[in-house]
Amino acid sequence: MAYFQIEGGNPLRGEVEIPGAKNAALPMLCASLLTREKCIFHNVPEISDVVTLLDLFDEMGAEVAHDFASKTVEITAKDLDLSKLVSSELAKKMRASILTLGPLLARFGSVQIRQPGGCVIGARSNATHLDAFQNLGATISEVDDSISVSFDREKFAHNWVLFSEASVTATENLALFAAGIEDEVDLFFTAAEPHVQATCRMLQQMGAQVSGIGTHHLSIRGTKNLTGGEFTLPPDGILVGTYAVAAALTRGDLLLKNVDHTELLSFYGALKRIGVNFQIQQNALRVSGEQKFQAIPKIQTAIYPGFPTDLQSLVGVLLTQCAGKSMIFETLFENRFTYLVELERMGAKVKILNPHQAKIYGPTPLHGAEVQSWDLRAGAAMVIAGLVGEGTTRVSHINYIERGYERFEENLRALGADIRRVEK
Repeated sequence: MAYFQIEGGNPLRGEVEIPGAKNAALPMLCASLLTREKCIFHNVPEISDVVTLLDLFDEMGAEVAHDFASKTVEITAKDLDLSKLVSSELAKKMRASILTLGPLLARFGSVQIRQPGGCVIGARSNATHLDAFQNLGATISEVDDSISVSFDREKFAHNWVLFSEASVTATENLALFAAGIEDEVDLFFTAAEPHVQATCRMLQQMGAQVSGIGTHHLSIRGTKNLTGGEFTLPPDGILVGTYAVAAALTRGDLLLKNVDHTELLSFYGALKRIGVNFQIQQNALRVSGEQKFQAIPKIQTAIYPGFPTDLQSLVGVLLTQCAGKSMIFETLFENRFTYLVELERMGAKVKILNPHQAKIYGPTPLHGAEVQSWDLRAGAAMVIAGLVGEGTTRVSHINYIERGYERFEENLRALGADIRRVEK
């Protein structure tokens, strides 16, 4: 199994063009299953989750073409063989495979899928999705490692759903479903993250009527005659945060281009309180300087527009270099502190109080060690820790990282990092 080998101590300097967001790519690509017409996507990142999803579409019989050099993907889901969904091993590799449920159920009336895989960052059960479909009148059965769902529009139980939590993927799944049926559905306590908004705007472009985008109440009137078209993915704010933290920690100077600042305001607030030197420019962010960092009393993750859980581990690494004691309060997932155990191997001083709260004491010099990725964002955090740590760091289980970071080591090396991929 491959790993990253990093020699710490090099400042990162240069420019980074931020690609399309992973969290937008997956639901938007799944929206192509709602129509028989061609869908063309621009600004698509070349990451393993996208490749796996496209391979799954190909197995089902969709016409798939991609040119990652130009970041373009074309999908025509004209004739599909749904039996491939339950027999495919690809669905087990990624959490996002559950997003095929909504569009295929709307289009065909019944679907059977494999239990999805992905990162283990907490109790992300399928209950929020399935309860919502059941509330609308769907019949659901779970047998072994598969989920079967059928829906008869004549037995529409309710035309509304109140989610038990503001789940991003459940919101996207139900929005995809509602856009493809001839009725109006109200979704309450919906997620409002930018990638959810981008998915809803795509559904509008395809012909669905969607109101309440960016709020916690979506009203969707769907149609069986959704069209194809051309769609552009929004930039990946989590990548912006990753490179920004890397620039600050290595005392470098990075200009990040293709940035949507609106989704990063809570992150910028944390950087400002810590003392990171950054300048917000038009569609760009510059991070630089030799500043000293100060601990902050608490960082608390929350649903959008609160501080994003996907940046919690990255900022956690930054807090190890801040003077004083900081508290992290992870409100969304109960297994996102695995990286702190790995940071301890590198010399960090941390105290995990419970699955949702941890203290970090700094500044503490980090040193090289053999560490591993426990999930996508934790893996990226360990790479960033390796960039600032003295000596050699080896980060294993990098398959998690490659699910969401396009050519991560190549991009970091181009910016001055001493990092290489080693095949065992």
